[in-house]
Amino acid sequence: MQDLIQDFINYLKIERNLAGNTIDAYQNDLTRYLDFLQEKNITDMKSVSMTDVQQFVGCLSEVGLSARSLARNFSSIRMFHRFLVSEKVTDNDPTDQLQSPKLPRRLPHVLDLNEIELILETIDYTTPKGMRDRAIIETLYSTGVRVSELTTMKMSDVFFHEGVIRVIGKGSKERIVPFGHQASQKIKMYITAVRSVLTRYQKSKDFLFLNMRGAPLSRMGVWKIIQEYVRLAGIRKKVSPHVFRHSFATHLLEGGANLRAVQEMLGHSDISTTQIYTHLDREFLIEQHRTFHPRYQ
Repeated sequence: MQDLIQDFINYLKIERNLAGNTIDAYQNDLTRYLDFLQEKNITDMKSVSMTDVQQFVGCLSEVGLSARSLARNFSSIRMFHRFLVSEKVTDNDPTDQLQSPKLPRRLPHVLDLNEIELILETIDYTTPKGMRDRAIIETLYSTGVRVSELTTMKMSDVFFHEGVIRVIGKGSKERIVPFGHQASQKIKMYITAVRSVLTRYQKSKDFLFLNMRGAPLSRMGVWKIIQEYVRLAGIRKKVSPHVFRHSFATHLLEGGANLRAVQEMLGHSDISTTQIYTHLDREFLIEQHRTFHPRYQ
């Protein structure tokens, strides 16, 4: 059965072109699943029943896995069994009649416009570090990119004349995202006044954002930068780089942006992923009605 898992992993790599982290997660989930089946003396995937899958998910729940982790494990198992059926290894799919564990629909944390401005205003723009940090935060908020997409962004990905940035997202999928005048201006100033000096260390490898030693900036480096200015701004919310992505999407929708357009900019393959932000948009409308309609009470 271990060979079957390896065949499936090869399929994910070659045919699905999934990212390395995603493939590792599938492999870990399925290795744990295989161990469970072997403990039950099941050595043939044709013998796996719906009850076996339910028991496995139940065991994961009992050890305290979150709803999101349970759903991911179930998704791994379902995709694996469907792969086996498609490859005619078996005609038995024990997950066919099962539903994925329900995920709680938690609204993402966002910053309001005043908080965004407050964070930006705390940055000392007269220093090289401050100039770089302002460019980073402006880019995060202006484009909604993931932190991993920001740290792997190259100089050649920024098209100032067209006002767009090329982003390489999950699964090496490429998308084009517009960025505003403020972000464009701050990136240009950073490149001219700061990055041009940092490249003397010859460690940049064409990456856009560098640490102060001239090497490509890490995701942890971006996280620390944001924590510094959130603290200086006196904001008590938990703010990660991803919060700027959520804020980007929410503020666009609050302003009337088309959901499909926001989906494209975020790089979501499924619009249902983007639709979580419409809940925030609805809350915004209710708040406006509550605040301004004379007969709300």
